[in-house]
Amino acid sequence: MKSRPLPAWFDDAKLGVLIHWGPYTVPAWAEPSGNFHDVSRAHGWEHWFRHNAYPEWYWSTISIEDSPARAHHDATYGADFPYERFAPLFEDAAAAWRPDAWAELFAQAGMRYAVLVTKHHDGWCLWPSRVAHPTRPGWHAQRRDYVAEFAGAMRARGLDLGLYYSGGLDWTFSPPPIRDLRGMGTNIPQTPEYLAYAQDQIGELVARFAPRVLWNDIGWPKAGDPQEVIAAYYAAVPDGVVNDRFRWDDPSIADFTTPEYTVLESAPAKKWEATRGLSLAFGYNANEGPEHTLSSAALIALLVDVVSKGGNLLLGVGPRADGSIPELQRERLEALGAWLRANGEAIYGTRPCAVAEATSPEGVALRFTRKGNVTFAIALGARPGATLSLPAHVAPGAVRVRRLDDGRALAPARGADGLAIRLDPAAAPTPAVALALSPA
Repeated sequence: MKSRPLPAWFDDAKLGVLIHWGPYTVPAWAEPSGNFHDVSRAHGWEHWFRHNAYPEWYWSTISIEDSPARAHHDATYGADFPYERFAPLFEDAAAAWRPDAWAELFAQAGMRYAVLVTKHHDGWCLWPSRVAHPTRPGWHAQRRDYVAEFAGAMRARGLDLGLYYSGGLDWTFSPPPIRDLRGMGTNIPQTPEYLAYAQDQIGELVARFAPRVLWNDIGWPKAGDPQEVIAAYYAAVPDGVVNDRFRWDDPSIADFTTPEYTVLESAPAKKWEATRGLSLAFGYNANEGPEHTLSSAALIALLVDVVSKGGNLLLGVGPRADGSIPELQRERLEALGAWLRANGEAIYGTRPCAVAEATSPEGVALRFTRKGNVTFAIALGARPGATLSLPAHVAPGAVRVRRLDDGRALAPARGADGLAIRLDPAAAPTPAVALALSPA
C-alpha cells in the first residue's frame, strides 16, 4: 500500500464538501472562540477544550463542569437533560431534509466529491446499522437511511461519494469530557468490543456504498491494524482513497494528508487535502455570523492557494437540523461556483508549477498552476485596468495570453523582468483574475 499510486481522479478533483449533520445540530451551540491553532497557542489546550468552537463537540464541552457550554445547556434545557435526548429531536427536524437540494447546491458550487459524516464522536450513526451496539442498542437513525439517501443524491448529480467515520472517538464507549490534547488520545476506546464494532461498521459502509473516499478521524484502537481495514477497502474500491487519520504517526499508509484549519507554505511530495469549515467550525453553530465566516473573496483565494500547492480543499458545510443550508453559507458557495464556472480551467485537473506563488511589483498576490503546456497565473484581488507584471520564469518564451472568464486575448509586453499585462478597465470586477499562458 505504501507504494500505491494516487488515483488520478482525486488529484484532478480539487474541491470537495464535508457535511457534519447529526444530533449536535439541535442545540447548534458553541463559543466562536477562534481557530484552534491560535487559541491553543495563546491560552493552552485546556482553554480550547473548555471553550471549544466546534458545536459537533457539544457533548464533550457540556461535560466540562465550568464551561460556558455547560452553563448554556443547563439554562436552556435543564441540568437533567442528557445529550442522548437530542437524537429523536434531530430526526423530528430531519424529516424536512431534501438530499437532492444539497446535491444541486454542491454541484453548482463546483464540488467534485462529497463526504458525509456517518458517525461523529457522539457515536450516533446516520444509517440504520445492522452492527449491534453492545451497550446502547438503537443509537442510530430510526426513520430514514440518511447515508443511503445522501449517496444516491450525490451520485445522481455527478459527485463522487466520500464517507467519514470517527474510528478513534466514540463517546458511547468512552464517555467525555476531553479536557486537553492528551485526553483526546486516552479517550480512544481500546476494548475488543469497540474494535470489532468499528471494524464491522466500516465494513458495512464499504459493502453497502463503496465510497470513493474513506475518511477516518482521530486514530484507531491500538489492537487493530488499520492496514487490514484499508486493504479490504481497496479490494472493494480499487480506485478509492484513504486519508491519514487512522495512524497519526504513520501517514505513509494513507493516500493523502489532512491538515486542519491551516494551509501549507509549499507543495509537499505527498498529496494533501486542506480541511476546514466555511467558518470557525464544521457543524452548524447558531452563534456564528459574517465576522466568523470566510468572505467569498477569501474562500476563492483559499481554494486557489491550496490548489497551487498541489492540494485539494475539503470545505466543511454545516446544515441546520432540518437539513437547510444557512443563507450565509449558501451565498459563499454560490459565489465560489460562479467563479469556478468562469475560471475552473485553472483549477480542475491542474498540477503545481515549480514555483507556486509570487507577489507582483504592483503588490498583487499571484498563484500558478499548469496543465500540459499551459501555465495559469491567478491574480488575487487585481483590479480592472491594472497592469499585472508576471515573473519571467512563468513564461520564458513567446506566449499567448488569454483571460479565462471572458475569453479575451491580452497583449503582453515583455521586459527584462518578465511579462507586463494590462487588464481591461471595462472588465467586471472579480476576486481573482485567471490567465492562461500558452506557447505562441
